[in-house]
Amino acid sequence: MNDKYDALKSNVSMLGHLLGNTIKGAHGEELLAKVEEIRQLSKSASAGNKDDHAKLIDVLQSLPNDQLLPVARAFSQFLNLTNIAEQYHSVSRHCEEQVCNPDSLDDLFMRLQNADVSDGERDKAVDDLKIELVLTAHPTEIARRTTIHKLVQINKCLSKLELGDLSSSERDKAELRLEQLISQAWHSDVIRKQRPTPLDEAKWGYAVIENSLWQAVPEFLRQFDQKMKRHLGRGLTVEASPIQISSWMGGDRDGNPFVTSEVTREVLLLSRWKAADLYLGDIQELISELSMTRCNDVVRAMAGDEHEPYRAILKSLRKTLTNTLDYLDAQIHGRRSDEKDILTNVDQLWTPLHACYQSLHECGMGIIADGLLLDTLRRIRTFGVNLIKLDIRQESTRHANVLSEVTRTLGMGDYSQWSEQDKQAFLIRELSSKRPLLPRDWEPSDEVQEVLDTCRIVAQQPREALGAYVISMARTASDVLAVHLLLKEAGCPFRMDVCPLFETLEDLNNAKSVISQLLSIDWYRGFIQNFQMVMIGYSDSAKDAGVMAAGWAQYKAMEQLVELCEDAGVDLVLFHGRGGSIGRGGAPAHAALLSQPPRSLKGGLRVTEQGEMIRFKLGLPDVAIQSLNLYASAILEANLLPPPAPKQEWRDLMETLSEVSCEAYRGVVRGHEDFVPYFRATTPELELGKLPLGSRPSKRNPNGGVESLRAIPWIFAWSQNRLLLPAWLGAGQAIQFSIDNGHLKFLEEMCREWPFFSTRLGMLEMVFTKTSPSISQYYDEKLVDESLWRLGDELRDRLAQDIKAVLMVENSDHLMEQNPWGAESIRLRNIYVEPLNMLQAELLCRTRATEEENTELDEALMVTIAGIAAGMRNTG
Repeated sequence: MNDKYDALKSNVSMLGHLLGNTIKGAHGEELLAKVEEIRQLSKSASAGNKDDHAKLIDVLQSLPNDQLLPVARAFSQFLNLTNIAEQYHSVSRHCEEQVCNPDSLDDLFMRLQNADVSDGERDKAVDDLKIELVLTAHPTEIARRTTIHKLVQINKCLSKLELGDLSSSERDKAELRLEQLISQAWHSDVIRKQRPTPLDEAKWGYAVIENSLWQAVPEFLRQFDQKMKRHLGRGLTVEASPIQISSWMGGDRDGNPFVTSEVTREVLLLSRWKAADLYLGDIQELISELSMTRCNDVVRAMAGDEHEPYRAILKSLRKTLTNTLDYLDAQIHGRRSDEKDILTNVDQLWTPLHACYQSLHECGMGIIADGLLLDTLRRIRTFGVNLIKLDIRQESTRHANVLSEVTRTLGMGDYSQWSEQDKQAFLIRELSSKRPLLPRDWEPSDEVQEVLDTCRIVAQQPREALGAYVISMARTASDVLAVHLLLKEAGCPFRMDVCPLFETLEDLNNAKSVISQLLSIDWYRGFIQNFQMVMIGYSDSAKDAGVMAAGWAQYKAMEQLVELCEDAGVDLVLFHGRGGSIGRGGAPAHAALLSQPPRSLKGGLRVTEQGEMIRFKLGLPDVAIQSLNLYASAILEANLLPPPAPKQEWRDLMETLSEVSCEAYRGVVRGHEDFVPYFRATTPELELGKLPLGSRPSKRNPNGGVESLRAIPWIFAWSQNRLLLPAWLGAGQAIQFSIDNGHLKFLEEMCREWPFFSTRLGMLEMVFTKTSPSISQYYDEKLVDESLWRLGDELRDRLAQDIKAVLMVENSDHLMEQNPWGAESIRLRNIYVEPLNMLQAELLCRTRATEEENTELDEALMVTIAGIAAGMRNTG
């Protein structure tokens, strides 16, 4: 290991020592000795000592019931502490000094000086930069808010201890605080006792903004401005708003019966309340700072004869914000309240504050203007008065069901039985009509009423409070037109961006045809004003066809949509439904964006940030700044130094790889008669239902099999037993097939020269490194009927062959040779993850052997699930 990681290893060691003190204080020397014995055996076993591997199994199997929970918690907690130490290290002074993470924007701007890019092209790309992060509540965030808060405080202590000039008393104080926080975390419930409601999830999202993004966004823009001045000779305008934040929390009703129209209304009110509350904090600070007396004529006219004009303006805003908080609080709690002098639009904040900003500059006080006041102005441009833009998401058949009920009521037949051509003709006719469609005395079913109520809630909002209306499982042009019609019937006074989500392999392949049909409709072209958003689904396509086939289908769909919209003169924004895990499209942000087709980021980036990845990438201000830096540099690079378009022979080979991998994947998942019983036995899929992760049920259809399982628990379950099957199955087999057919040279060329393909192989390498065939086999032996063992053996043999195939194409001897720290990080975590795996298998064995509920065993099982998730980092 390079000594540049000494500081990180030192922090990890210190946190482990303090956790040991906590365990000893809570449970005594005996339990601490047992935890340390397990750790040492695991370390030795990881190094290849078979005797110690056998001893480790014996020790874990012989643990009495009362020790299972504290031992599970010890290893789970250590992994949480390791994560926070590693996250902190990425933004620490040590990392910066050792050039651990070179600044990606500085690096790009320097490369652009030597590239064939004109100043005009470069300036336009910077001006057009748009990053929209969409926070989603997909149920993979294990950690509770209270745990997350403590981890943030631990981060602050690590930052303080990094200062070299601390006195011994200051150092002792910081270390004592660290030990207190670790002890607090130990003595708190690690797992939620109740499943969060959609409102809880929305509040979790607001907490991320309050604790991190509220500080990170203006600081990122300040740094971006400085880099532009240094490299481009000009800065950002005050009005620039390259960062936007949206959310699905409280708006995503696809398969979630708990997200109702009333919940959406309340989430929108809460969002406005939190925005007013945060702005009030800013205004209070500005009142204390802006005591200057000189101003220009505009501010003087606003302030009247007040001696301190800026404070006078700010105090008026403070009153408006206080009134707004009172009004919204009353609305949320169903009380009547006066709407007088409340904040309803962004100009109420922007106009007076921008006038103050200009006045300070004109009066020679620009250095004051460019402090907190500029930060507040940039927050206004980013967050508006609603804090976040709320997306609405609903499944396509729910809209079709509304129209079926309407047409049956009107005696027109059943809409759902009509041809696509007839549906489109009906929808366009009704969209063009001035009269209402819905009958006055009609009493729809509860499900239909809920869809209509949601559309009415949308219609009652200001446009800036909302993002897009996303249609999941969109398959046809009529799916899009149907939503436009329902919004029209609800009286929606503005154009909502209705965004089809193409999820399955078939739907991705048909995406161009659907959008082409829409763009050929005169009414539609006129209505959308040459702007179209399309969402690319990563989760369900990978679950449907495997990662290799899904990746290629996503690439082709994006490529075709870009070309189609360019030819039609339509501005296209591609919305990426990526998850954190490889099986859901997750990859390091920079590499993932540069692996997309040329020109696919021309309209900016809109991407989901979900579950635990929100915390890992955006949960701390410094880490969020780094993430925004990576996104900005990747988008600019993709637009100014685009990746090469693939050669025709690469495309042909990718078609083969896609077909072979899809067939191999489906042959196991859909075609093997023993697959479903094997899956249910060897993973904790059934037990995951007990874990109160998110508000949404784990299945779209509670009575269905694997096909009805959501993509996230599907990935999650396989990550727990360390086979990670969905993230690699089929891909290596297709590569080996191509090697056997004499295409190794082409594959090597694709790996060297085509970012799309090299990123795919890099993702596979990371997955392979995280797998553990021995752990997977241990689960089989403990939990699976012997008649099914053969399937597990076949899959592990397949895994070994796939690893060899990928290494052959990359001309590497070992996995992750190009990322030694990533490989070492996974290896270090395995020392703590593997005992949790063995413990989990033991707990599953014990709980499945009895019909009786055992709360202590169930809780220990949940803790192992949380711990393994923390160790694997990208769970779902």
